[in-house]
Amino acid sequence: WIHLAVVACGNRLEETLVMLKSAVLFSHRKIQFHIFTEDSLKPEFDKQLRQWPDMYTKKFEHRIYPITFSVGNPQEWKKLFKPCAAQRLFLPVILKDVDSLLYVDTDVLFLRPVDDIWKLLRQFNATQLAAMAPEHEIPKIGWYSRFARHPFYGSAGVNSGVMLMNLTRIRSTQFKNSMIPTGLAWEDMLYPLYQKYKNAITWGDQDLLNIIFYFNPECLYVFPCQWNYRPDHCMYGSNCKEAEREGVSVLHGNRGVYHDDKQPTFKALYEAIRDFPFQDNLFQSMYYPLQLKFLETVHTLCGRIPQVFLKQIEKTMKRAYEKHVIIHVGPNQM
Repeated sequence: WIHLAVVACGNRLEETLVMLKSAVLFSHRKIQFHIFTEDSLKPEFDKQLRQWPDMYTKKFEHRIYPITFSVGNPQEWKKLFKPCAAQRLFLPVILKDVDSLLYVDTDVLFLRPVDDIWKLLRQFNATQLAAMAPEHEIPKIGWYSRFARHPFYGSAGVNSGVMLMNLTRIRSTQFKNSMIPTGLAWEDMLYPLYQKYKNAITWGDQDLLNIIFYFNPECLYVFPCQWNYRPDHCMYGSNCKEAEREGVSVLHGNRGVYHDDKQPTFKALYEAIRDFPFQDNLFQSMYYPLQLKFLETVHTLCGRIPQVFLKQIEKTMKRAYEKHVIIHVGPNQM
């Protein structure tokens, strides 16, 4: 099983369902969804996921959890950044029976099988226990390198919107910190760390993760920007070389770009996956309409590089199509 976790509060129901849909459309292995949400959203998540067609529902199981913070003041954690976002810090504590986990924000879309990012866990060395992508490729225009008032990882910080975690290692590690000379367990470190830096942090739990990995750099595996591709990678000119070579693998539409007109390329991809009827042909009902929509975005900086957005999704669809036609229909009947 691949274990995928998401935290969804407020008006993030549709966005989360589209993210889960993108994971199921292209994955090969079965996925266990761990959905952390408010009580008011639980019935709707359950209902919507059960309505998906059989050929997709047999590819996943889902569990829905309440929002809980095991240490400190729950109200403070809730207000830390966006509602409930701090929940991700507590996943190693709550999911005690899960060995490894992929956490993603609600505004993430998979453009290739989740299996492929899951394989990166095998590349961890003996000390690495989590993986994230850099917050920025160019430190001189990065947020952390210019404005942060707290320690952060590397030269430009890391972005926690897509985060692979070996939970077993996280639970058994003593982390170096700026509070006491000896190490602290993950759960024991979170609240004191927040208390120490709460007046200096802007991006909530992401800042806390940056502080943790500043003091424990040997614990972090850094994966390239194609696994967490954001508007920052194209709106100032193309600065994610891996995406130029390989195509975008995981799209992260932060700052609400799926829902406004600031980045029409991101919005087009979101709407194509959201509106795709499960039973239809991926090329006819998703890929070709997407190509046409991208023609309308060429006046934007991100729209000038459509191949970056389409390369992986085309590859993935070809693989899915070939598998379906050759294996299920049979080569002689093509």
